Amino acid sequence: TRLSRIEGQIRGIRSMVENGAYCPDILVQVSAVSAALNSFSKELLATHIRTCVADGIRQGDDAVIDELVTTLQKLMR
Repeated sequence: TRLSRIEGQIRGIRSMVENGAYCPDILVQVSAVSAALNSFSKELLATHIRTCVADGIRQGDDAVIDELVTTLQKLMR
């Protein structure tokens, strides 16, 4: 549902650009999309940690920790 909403926001921004909307109005919408994507990313990361990472640790697969660290490093760039 969130991604569909974000997709609609992106289409709205495209329409604003194509119709020559006032730049500050477009920038406000871009900021809203950025915030929505950031929120989605946080939820996805939390779900990944609670499921895939936790399951891997329970099974003795320490590689999932390295993968998580690598993922976090990429997100923090």
